Amino acid sequence: MKLRDAIESDLPIIVEIYNAAIPGRIAAGDVQPVTVESRLIWFREHKPNSRPVWVAEIDEVIVGWLSFQPFCYNRPAYRYTAELSIYISANYRGCGVGGFLLKAAIDKSPALGIKTLLGYIFAHNQPSLRLFQKMGFQQWGYLPGVGELDGIERDLVIVGLRLT
Repeated sequence: MKLRDAIESDLPIIVEIYNAAIPGRIAAGDVQPVTVESRLIWFREHKPNSRPVWVAEIDEVIVGWLSFQPFCYNRPAYRYTAELSIYISANYRGCGVGGFLLKAAIDKSPALGIKTLLGYIFAHNQPSLRLFQKMGFQQWGYLPGVGELDGIERDLVIVGLRLT
């Protein structure tokens, strides 16, 4: 498996992988597919040396991606904290891609100036919660009923890991 910085021409597959997660109502907070155009600003706001978007490849095929988001509206006091998002192609879930991406994020965060990593995960997304826990993240918060998908209120778990 290979890790690399995403480039703008990867955005269609990044969006495709994300959109494939929406119908399952377990990992994505959107309820309708997003477009490449709607994600261009998001993509361009990420910087490889501080808040990158990475892709994982197997045989030069993108099988998953990870992004670092600024925490708390990108305010200076929180500059050493980042929120992670991870999405895996349906054909590669359960094959170690998520662990590969998360381990890379943990290992490379200090070089990006990041001391704390966060994940916001739906409480019913047990595979993601298990992955983050396996990698040393702890539950730092629980927000009951803050999301709603198809008329069902969903809880959000905040997991965190201090790297220093």
